[in-house]
Amino acid sequence: KALEKGHSKALTNKIVAYVGADQERFNSLMDTFLSGPQRVTQRAAWPLSYCVNSHPFLINRHYPSVLKILIKPGIHDAVKRNIVRLLQFVDVPRRYQGKVIEACFKLMDPKEAIAIRAFSMTVLANLAVQHPDLKKELTLIIEDQLPFGSPGYRARAKKILRQLEK
Repeated sequence: KALEKGHSKALTNKIVAYVGADQERFNSLMDTFLSGPQRVTQRAAWPLSYCVNSHPFLINRHYPSVLKILIKPGIHDAVKRNIVRLLQFVDVPRRYQGKVIEACFKLMDPKEAIAIRAFSMTVLANLAVQHPDLKKELTLIIEDQLPFGSPGYRARAKKILRQLEK
């Protein structure tokens, strides 16, 4: 009901505090996120990502649903951005890594919003630790986009490139 009324940092923080580490409350937030309507899904995405940042285990049973949304065409940028943001904070289970890698490489498209690309870059760099063969492809994409990126994108890109060299 709170998500139907508005969207703000204060409301997001209030929802995150309410959910805490409670799996049932998180499941309820996830149900709201998945069931829509579109405006509510967009609004639920922000607290969802913050909850996972604080308590990564909360997302464990929801990977299939989240990945299904992430690869669905026509999804609002806020939804994509927050799904990829939350993926930065978790150790993606091996059985979902292929789908996450594929989705994040697609989200590195220059047509995507800068934040979506930056978060995707971080997720891919995190997964490159377990899949070193990703480093070369990710490095090529980042270096190709680097001259055209915003200052924030370039800063993130340079940090990731240093991480990939190790």
